[in-house]
Amino acid sequence: MLSFHYICLSPLILNICHSLSSRNLFSRKPKEPKPPSQNIPGWRLFGKVPLRENTTKDPKDSFTIQQEYPVKVGPAPGPQVQLSAARRKNLEFEPLSTTALILEDRPSNLPAKSVEEAMRHKQEYDEMVAGAKRRELKEAQKKKRQMKERFKQEDSIANAMVIWNNDVLPNWDCMRNTRRVRELWWQGLPPSVRGRVWSLAIGNELNITPELFEIFLSRAKERWKSFSETSSENETEDSGSLQADRESSLDLIKLDISRTFPSLFIFQKGGPYHDLLHSVLGAYTCYRPDVGYVQGMSFIAAVLILNLEEADAFIAFANLLNKPCQMAFFRVDHDLMLKYFAAFEVFFEENLPRLFNHFQINNLTPDLYLIDWIFTLYSKSLPLDVACRVWDVFCRDGEECLFRTGLGILRLYQEVLLQMDFIHMAQFLTRLPDDMAADNLFSCITATQMLSSNRKWGQVFSALMKDGSKEIANHSPAPRS
Repeated sequence: MLSFHYICLSPLILNICHSLSSRNLFSRKPKEPKPPSQNIPGWRLFGKVPLRENTTKDPKDSFTIQQEYPVKVGPAPGPQVQLSAARRKNLEFEPLSTTALILEDRPSNLPAKSVEEAMRHKQEYDEMVAGAKRRELKEAQKKKRQMKERFKQEDSIANAMVIWNNDVLPNWDCMRNTRRVRELWWQGLPPSVRGRVWSLAIGNELNITPELFEIFLSRAKERWKSFSETSSENETEDSGSLQADRESSLDLIKLDISRTFPSLFIFQKGGPYHDLLHSVLGAYTCYRPDVGYVQGMSFIAAVLILNLEEADAFIAFANLLNKPCQMAFFRVDHDLMLKYFAAFEVFFEENLPRLFNHFQINNLTPDLYLIDWIFTLYSKSLPLDVACRVWDVFCRDGEECLFRTGLGILRLYQEVLLQMDFIHMAQFLTRLPDDMAADNLFSCITATQMLSSNRKWGQVFSALMKDGSKEIANHSPAPRS
């Protein structure tokens, strides 16, 4: 039965196939033989290359092909401009872009360039190459200047280091106030002697010893341990309030450390200086419980730790915060802070009257930007290298340097601030540009004269201390917390 169906269907299948074949539905186009090669050139990014006739031939490099190409192909039909064969040889570099294509002749199967078009393309290309050369020359000159300045700065630091080590530090008491040393100080301390000079300049009026630091550090560790282990609810009311104070202080120190120079990744948990910073701050909290820990102290301690050993950093830290200006701010003495703001505005108006009036019109008071600058001694607001130079002069001149630096910053950005309103000025001054150059800032600090009616900073501030209530009322509102 199966064979019968197959025999019956086979003629039908043959007829269908014959019909489809006659309509060319399944026809296959026969391969046409390739025409003989006419040596039509190919198109390359920066030159014409003839097509390969046989891949089995010996390979030739691009230079050989380009040399043989004019002989094989000959001139293209139509009027063309014969560009100089040495035009690439005159260039000091091979252009790495498609702009070089404008110099090439079009393939032979396209219309040739006119004389005017070819000349225009050559002129455009020459202008582009000349522009690239100018940019390269300018960049090379800039790098050369930078390297020259860098070598000059390194030589200056090396020479200064020799003077500090051989002449100044061994004779500190008699040399520190000489004109030569003060000028050398203004230029910035070499990093290798910075910590030692800071320690000598800050002094140790509190007579703190390394042994005393170890005592308070041990006390701080005991409190941290007892705090972490204590969970009893059967404590007295006093001990409960003390526990809350400890918890608040510990949390604040821990939080502040994580936000101290975050871009350096050395003070955060797991970093090489995390424990050192935690120890210095904890020991100071036990040493001065009346002050405790105040937000912003971590930046001051961190700068000292970068330049001093742990015990020396604690001694400098405690003595530095014991200065009148720092103590007024860290203990939040409003009356004394207002006197500092009033004295600052006296010199602000004297040095920058236009900007002073602009601030007055917009009701931008010093407490909105000075508090953050003074609390951290500019270590949070300025780039670290610039802040260290400010610290150098601060150790030389005292608190006057802090307010003179503030006026220098305002002078540096005066034209920018004059175009801003209250909100933008406050935002700008609380987050200064990261690319601030030390030389630019110190040029503005130098141009700031701390002299008002023939009175220096100390005299103006002393006058405000004696009878400053009226002056303060006229100059500054209460500090904003």
